[in-house]
Amino acid sequence: MFPGTLGQALAGKALEKKLWNLHTINIRDFASGVHKSVDDTPYGGGAGMVLRADVVGKAIESLPKIPLYYMSPRGEPFTQKMAKEFAKTDSIGLLCGRYEGLDERVLTHYNIKEISIGDYVLSGGEIASQVVLDAILRLRKGVMGKMTSLDQESFENNLLEYPQYTRPAEWKKLTVPEVLLSGHHKKIDAWRKKESEKITQKNRPDLWDKQN
Repeated sequence: MFPGTLGQALAGKALEKKLWNLHTINIRDFASGVHKSVDDTPYGGGAGMVLRADVVGKAIESLPKIPLYYMSPRGEPFTQKMAKEFAKTDSIGLLCGRYEGLDERVLTHYNIKEISIGDYVLSGGEIASQVVLDAILRLRKGVMGKMTSLDQESFENNLLEYPQYTRPAEWKKLTVPEVLLSGHHKKIDAWRKKESEKITQKNRPDLWDKQN
């Protein structure tokens, strides 16, 4: 599953240049027995299987001491602010769950913080971890083309990004706003700010409330 899309485009080129590194751990390598089982039925009953503390613990202890985070729908929502904080660190560890989740004692013993990418459930934490990594990597120096292009993206200053247009100037009888063709940068900046505010207020009132 890794590096997945992170092995493509700008992130992939940066990986080839060793501007960032990815080290994956298969917890099954730390399981014992003929079947290399990594899960078991939950205490107290219920559907599904739970990842075993002893197996996951061995996998974690094979790593150097780095901040660990568990991808979980019950975790703290992942934000752009969090991505910026992670981008400043040398390394982090992302633990990907499967089945019904992970033995709670692992989170307690290793003081692992839980992170969520949204209010929905995935089959596992792998895709979620790639989302987090993508958000982090594009903030690392040398990965993206122009770092200045990041300053006006969605969630910067709690505003969603303004609409974007390119050639042709007319398409299916739809035209580009005249102000963008004017060459008047102050008017363009004012239009973009106004559009960002309108879109944020309409689509994300929770973010808009933070403006006031």
